[in-house]
Amino acid sequence: MNSHIRYKGYEVAPAAQRLPNGLFAANLTIEKTSASHGQAYSFDALDYFFDEEHALAYAFRWGRMWIDSRQ
Repeated sequence: MNSHIRYKGYEVAPAAQRLPNGLFAANLTIEKTSASHGQAYSFDALDYFFDEEHALAYAFRWGRMWIDSRQ
């Protein structure tokens, strides 16, 4: 399950990747929406969760904190 959320001029795309052991890796892509060059940042396996929704929520929270720390 993937979703895209706009936050403070960024497109935040959390993703949960199901692993062979049954856990879900919290992955994240962040892209500056106003940049003409489309600067994007990708973060894989921020942490691991038993539940897909928890992985997505964590990735989104992590992304918001990353954006807030850069402004």
